[in-house]
Amino acid sequence: MFKRIALVVALAAASTAALAAPVTYKIDPNHTDVVASWSHFGYSNPIAHFGDVDGVIVYDADHVGASRVEVTIPLSGLEANVEDFNEHLRSADFFDAAKYPTITFKSTKVEAAGDKKLRVFGDLTLHGVTKPVVLDTTINKIAEHPISKRAAAGFDATTTIKRSDFGVDKYAPNVSDAVTIRITTEASVPKPEAKK
Repeated sequence: MFKRIALVVALAAASTAALAAPVTYKIDPNHTDVVASWSHFGYSNPIAHFGDVDGVIVYDADHVGASRVEVTIPLSGLEANVEDFNEHLRSADFFDAAKYPTITFKSTKVEAAGDKKLRVFGDLTLHGVTKPVVLDTTINKIAEHPISKRAAAGFDATTTIKRSDFGVDKYAPNVSDAVTIRITTEASVPKPEAKK
């Protein structure tokens, strides 16, 4: 009798642990966009999109502190809607993409910040320089995706950086030093690998 009770308790604990385990999501580049905006001499507020984003989001709803994010953004995916401008942004005047072809973000801490809100602390590396940033993050939705039938999660996040902190200070302050970054991302649990 006692063995049976112990077995039931052990199974229940194992089941609870399984439910509470962090979930690893692979970022879907087709439904992810990183948008940077800034002031141009006070006349306009241009934007640039950064696509082809690759990365992993590990989210633990029960233990938010166990969550983490790692993202790589290739500058080959930069799109500012005018090809000459794209090339200028990739040039040594700004990102120097030939020398520094990617931007990376790796979280160092994740904490709850209210209903469906998180603060994601991490290291942003661009132009060969790494600085800490904080992403104010909203949990959009976590549920089974209706098409893939796999667990999926969606988040939006914002932060503001000073580009001069990363050695990208051409034309500052006329072209604003402050750059606002907005991120929207969708990520899914990867497909199980086919058995060989």
